[in-house]
Amino acid sequence: MHQDFFPPGIAVLTGAGISKESGIDTFRDADGLWNRVNLEEVATLEAWHRDKKKVLDFYNETRSMFRAAGIGPNEAHRALARLEREYDGEVTIITQNIDLLHEQAGSKRVIHMHGRDGEIRCMACKTVFSSDYDLTPASICPHCNSVGELRPNIVWFGEMPIHLEEIYEALERCGLFLAIGTSGEVYPAAGFVLHVRRHAPRARTVELNLEPTDNKSLFHEHIYGPATETVPPYVTRVLTQGWR
Repeated sequence: MHQDFFPPGIAVLTGAGISKESGIDTFRDADGLWNRVNLEEVATLEAWHRDKKKVLDFYNETRSMFRAAGIGPNEAHRALARLEREYDGEVTIITQNIDLLHEQAGSKRVIHMHGRDGEIRCMACKTVFSSDYDLTPASICPHCNSVGELRPNIVWFGEMPIHLEEIYEALERCGLFLAIGTSGEVYPAAGFVLHVRRHAPRARTVELNLEPTDNKSLFHEHIYGPATETVPPYVTRVLTQGWR
């Protein structure tokens, strides 16, 4: 019998906490990246204009370090891939991370709001393309032939996240919103749960994190612990019992 029924969507926001267990440092921890480098010198558009070589060398070296470490997805990434694979409705992962661990785990619908590793943007022609080559101030855009206008397709401090329209659409049609391994301090991501509460009022909101965040009160349910220990059983619960 034909039935016009579409299960409500699931929107998942992931932050640095989900990748930390794979060996990628979070930026804001006491030993995090931003306590070891001056972000104003390597992670702003002004820094790129001021000293392109320094900025590009930083990203080249960071990417090389991650690749040499053989970092791969963990059980939390794989659990979310399973959720997308086995759930009858739409599952959208909105990640603040630039790594490709969600994709490596098997997730297909991933929105990188801060850009993604392995993508290059030309500041002259605005083209975004995939490339694993290291960049230098002498790099030439393959699309417009501009010299010295290529940068990582990563959102730097002071720049607006990307794909926000697509993200808000996914939030507004979800029936379940999960926030995993994110500090709840950085906007606009920190405001996504409030957006869900306002625009998808019937949706359930769940926080899975190491500890409570500042917007704890906006979540219906709180599950605390490492992502590799909390996400897999929660996914099993959703797939077998639902979330109500």
